[in-house]
Amino acid sequence: MGSKLKIVALAGALAVLPATPATPAPVARAAMAFGNYDLQITGRRDFHTWVWAVTACPGACVHINAIARPVAKAFNYVGDAQLADGRYTLAVDVPDGLRCGDIYYGPTLPTHDVYTWDAAMLAGSLDSSFEAGCDGAPAGTDTYPFTLSRM
Repeated sequence: MGSKLKIVALAGALAVLPATPATPAPVARAAMAFGNYDLQITGRRDFHTWVWAVTACPGACVHINAIARPVAKAFNYVGDAQLADGRYTLAVDVPDGLRCGDIYYGPTLPTHDVYTWDAAMLAGSLDSSFEAGCDGAPAGTDTYPFTLSRM
């Protein structure tokens, strides 16, 4: 009779324990830290490098203020990068995004640039679209990998 009481007591104790979920909870990723970042774009035909000043904006986003180095023949840009599923997306229109002919003195064409990057790894890709290419080439999109390094 004593062993039956022990089994009933053990069964009652197990009923109080929480059930283990069938699937693990998603891993939360940290948002991008505010501050200055060095943007390195691999393969883009441009003599500029960029600093991104990253500040807060309302909601799940960061505000990007892009500063060209050197400032010669470049347009700084600003925008809000939205965070979704651990990735940021920033879309900007750049009046001089495509450089034709001489990289320093040749003509430039506007682009629509979309940056997407992993919030934890600080690496991603840039899709740079243009309505007309250099020397009458057709519209297109060039894709470049990039990294961000905290300064």
